[in-house]
Amino acid sequence: MISGVHLEAQWRREALRTNLWVVPTFEIVLAVGFFFVTWSLDRAASRGELTLPPWVISGTADAARQILAAIAAALITVVGVVFSIMIVTLTLASTQFGPRMLRTFIRDRTTQLTLGTFVGTFVYAILSLVSIGPAASGDFVPHLSITVCMVLVLADLAVLIFFIHHIATSIQLPRVIASIASELSAAIEAGGGQPHWSGGEERGPTAAELQARLDATGARVPAPASGYLQFVRHRTLVRLAAELDAVIRLDHRPGHFLVQGHPLATVWPASAAPEVARSFARAHITGSTRTLAQDIAFAVDQLVEIAIRALSTAVNDTFTTLTCIDWLGEGLCRVAANWQPDPVHRDDHGYIRVMTVPVSYERLVERAFEKIRQSAAGMPAVLIRQLDALVEIMAETTTEEQRRVLLRQAEMIERLNRDSVPEEADREDVHRRYLAVHAAHARLAEGS
Repeated sequence: MISGVHLEAQWRREALRTNLWVVPTFEIVLAVGFFFVTWSLDRAASRGELTLPPWVISGTADAARQILAAIAAALITVVGVVFSIMIVTLTLASTQFGPRMLRTFIRDRTTQLTLGTFVGTFVYAILSLVSIGPAASGDFVPHLSITVCMVLVLADLAVLIFFIHHIATSIQLPRVIASIASELSAAIEAGGGQPHWSGGEERGPTAAELQARLDATGARVPAPASGYLQFVRHRTLVRLAAELDAVIRLDHRPGHFLVQGHPLATVWPASAAPEVARSFARAHITGSTRTLAQDIAFAVDQLVEIAIRALSTAVNDTFTTLTCIDWLGEGLCRVAANWQPDPVHRDDHGYIRVMTVPVSYERLVERAFEKIRQSAAGMPAVLIRQLDALVEIMAETTTEEQRRVLLRQAEMIERLNRDSVPEEADREDVHRRYLAVHAAHARLAEGS
């Protein structure tokens, strides 16, 4: 599992990546720095301190102004075209995939680099244009800068062609779904932001004893701000609780919506609550949207949203739903084998200091299957694919409790099959897949 420090760095990278200004700003700074390098060389050449190679473009100051003005005008026009293409893509993504899918397209590196490349070249051309002026030996013309600007324009054309290709492929549903599934796998590998304690001997009261104390005499701490809980700095809370010799129980996990002033945590002893409340501002991060840094259920919800949109009468795209079920099944196979979040965090001496409510395996399975099942009444193809996914997940389970969760989902699908599928042959097809789930469970039970 990934440590809390790495998770925080991952959250910061994600926050910086999910915008359209960081990369273009960085490229503009590079363009300004690069211009001053070529401008310095041009000034040295104009003073006779060095000789430019013969392939450098030469000409009068008026010709240089015309070239650079034409390049700058063309570049800013293309920037407008790129921006328009991006807006059309975001509009299509919002209507077809759901508004929460916009995050995937905004954080796309190709889009950010394309905008940055054109804007950076535009800034370089403008700086080259304004550098033309009188000098001691006549008009100063930055010949090397003009040549470099022409090379950058050719590079921009290649970037534009690649950008159009990238947009045409990135809006395809299989690519979008696979990208979200990849993020889900990464979140599972990270352990949902709940690293296990790796210290020495466990000391102090047990988790059950502390729960009783928190319920009996603990003090509630209100949320400092409204919004979705995006990230929790568990190490900061553990350090604070150790200093106060207290225990903090978080009543919400990343992904939950917080209302300012409503209970966010419980602290024992109650005397430590005021200090904990003052420190929550730097230990909790809230925002207007959910993120994947510690919220594994967010990726599941994204795939489910695409699936149930595809099942709506306005879209009626069953194959997209089947693709989402396939990737949800793949992710839950990883969850069954690797998902072991630790609800307690201990200090360096082995005492429990922070207690959390991580999302459970059962809840992840329910989120992945139930909304799709509820929207798939009378659709045997979807029910069959869900049962096939349950068979695949069953093979990766490690405990009987995990298998019972899957069996409950299979039973609900079978009941929906009997109640909503009108054709007997279709009902029999679904029923055979239902029996396959029980057969997979029986094989595992015999093996164990």
